[in-house]
Amino acid sequence: MTFTFRPLDPLKDAELLHTWVTHPKAAFWMMQDAKLEEVERAYMEVAADEHHHALLGLKDGEPAFLMEKYDPAHRELAGLYEPQPGDVGMHFLTPPTDKPVHGFTRSVITAVMAHLFEDPATRRVVVEPDVHNKAVHALNEAVGFVAEREIQKPEKRALLSFCTRAQFLAATGVPA
Repeated sequence: MTFTFRPLDPLKDAELLHTWVTHPKAAFWMMQDAKLEEVERAYMEVAADEHHHALLGLKDGEPAFLMEKYDPAHRELAGLYEPQPGDVGMHFLTPPTDKPVHGFTRSVITAVMAHLFEDPATRRVVVEPDVHNKAVHALNEAVGFVAEREIQKPEKRALLSFCTRAQFLAATGVPA
């Protein structure tokens, strides 16, 4: 599967995002009860933040998933681990569907990782999924992430994990 990326437009994309982040499948996104205006406001804040960026992944020009990248020294993980130069934090969300496509989510995380590693400054991708999100742990492992330890974030107990370019290539065969 081939995907392209575009910056998220918090106003134009808010309705679509709202349906994605409030769906029961997105429980780990922690926006289940968010109102449309709250989703819009949250992504306006991301758009205004120099250390946090939201992108839509497109398949055939249509929104297919959400990707966020952030500087873990300044957002999400600030003070919770020792950041290294070239660390980039990442989140991704695939929307609910009535017609699941086998391998879609794995294709998405592979595309997200390849996109992050397109930047030569990116040396390592950092993630902090909820310890109970076993499905994402398996996906992370499939693209080369190695779990380091559990950490306590304000909103959840998280599994701090890292993936270098070499680990991504070894796991996926995709050059980064």
